[in-house]
Amino acid sequence: MKIAMANDHAGTQLKNQIKAWLEGEGHEVVDFGTYDEQGCDLSDFIYPASMAVAKGECERGIFVDGVGYGSAMIANKFRGIFACVCQDPVCAELARQHNDANVLCIGGKLIGPVLAMAIVKTWMSTDALTAERYANRRRKVAAIDEERTVAVG
Repeated sequence: MKIAMANDHAGTQLKNQIKAWLEGEGHEVVDFGTYDEQGCDLSDFIYPASMAVAKGECERGIFVDGVGYGSAMIANKFRGIFACVCQDPVCAELARQHNDANVLCIGGKLIGPVLAMAIVKTWMSTDALTAERYANRRRKVAAIDEERTVAVG
C-alpha cells in the first residue's frame, strides 16, 4: 500500500519510527516532511500529503503532530479525506471498521512510541465492516462530503 506521511517538528521522531516499520512491512511511504525538529508550520506538510490522498496518489495517510488534532483539521478540509485522531488501538480499530478512515492522525507529544506503534499496526490491519448499517452510515458521510467540500483538481 502507498502511504502519505507528514508531520511537524513535534512528530518527526515518531513519524520516522512509523515510517521504518511501514517500509519494513513492504509499504511504500511518500514522506512529505518535515524532516527535522526545527519549528515549522504544520499546514506546509499536511496540505500536500492530504492532497496526495484526496487525489488517489496515496491510498492512506498517517500524520503526526503534537496532539493530532491540527493534522485532522487540515486533512478533513479535502474531499475524500476521512481523518481520525486515535489515542489507543481500540479507537484505531473502530475508526477503520465503522468509518473506513483513510487518514490516521497521532499526537507525538501525547503518545509514546510503543502505544503509537500498536495504534498504527491496528489501523493498518483493520478493514471496514461490510454490514449494511455501517455501509449506510459511510454513504451518508460521503454524501455530506460530496455536497459540502470542493474536489481537488
